[in-house]
Amino acid sequence: MPERSRLRADCARCAALCCVAPTFAASADFAIDKPAGRPCPNLLADFRCGVHDGLRERGFPGCAVFDCFGAGQHVTQVTFGGRSWRDDPAVAGEMFRVFGVQRQLHELLWYLDEALDLVGDGALADELRAVRAETERLVAASPAELAEVDPAARRRQVGPLLARVSAAVRSAGGPDHTGADLVGARLRGADLRDAGLRGAYLLGADLRGADLRGADLLGADLRAADLRGTRLAGALFLTQPQLAAARGDAATTIPAALTRPEHWTGPASPATPAPPGTRRRSSRGGNPSRGRRPRRRS
Repeated sequence: MPERSRLRADCARCAALCCVAPTFAASADFAIDKPAGRPCPNLLADFRCGVHDGLRERGFPGCAVFDCFGAGQHVTQVTFGGRSWRDDPAVAGEMFRVFGVQRQLHELLWYLDEALDLVGDGALADELRAVRAETERLVAASPAELAEVDPAARRRQVGPLLARVSAAVRSAGGPDHTGADLVGARLRGADLRDAGLRGAYLLGADLRGADLRGADLLGADLRAADLRGTRLAGALFLTQPQLAAARGDAATTIPAALTRPEHWTGPASPATPAPPGTRRRSSRGGNPSRGRRPRRRS
């Protein structure tokens, strides 16, 4: 299995592509509007962020959460041979377009690597390896070839394959909340082992002390979710941006491939038993939240 370190962001080897290429819309995630292709006003001449140490306090939590899965340094150092949009303005537009594609391809590689670790050998592993090899071929393609890549089509190909991996691994059959509206849900101490939470809306959900070992969290929205004391080690397809968007503490367990976010600096929370009358195991297909479903972020 390839070393996953290259799928981790290395900002020192990037030309701050994430600070220039995307559009920022003033919101709870970004304090300002910024059109695509224009440098953030906080970007310094050395490609560093001038407010990096206070992003959340200054209204830029979206920047603190963002992860390119190593696409930034790959585009800068490999695809464009160490050039930057500042040094060579003629390639700026092309570089920004390629970055958007590569970021999605790199994220797919992250999921495929995890899936291969989960299934071992067999026919399903062979399918995963074939799709991964094709994705690697695209990652290594020229800017002109990458311009023809449809990341959405690649996701549609990989998604069902990852779903099969999830079903095979979660053989115990936990509750199914796939795509459920769980905004602000009271799930403190809930038994969500092997649960299907793919694409679930868990914004602001109280998951303190909940057990999510083996739960499929691919694409679940965990913004502002309370994960203090939550058991996430062994959760499937959980990513660093999902952790960074949530709250946790020293008692929160996380998968070995991920890093505890810096803002999870508080002490371990006290024991968090389920409130009286709350079922310890969430029922299949249940929806304990009555909150409005938010618009999914692109």
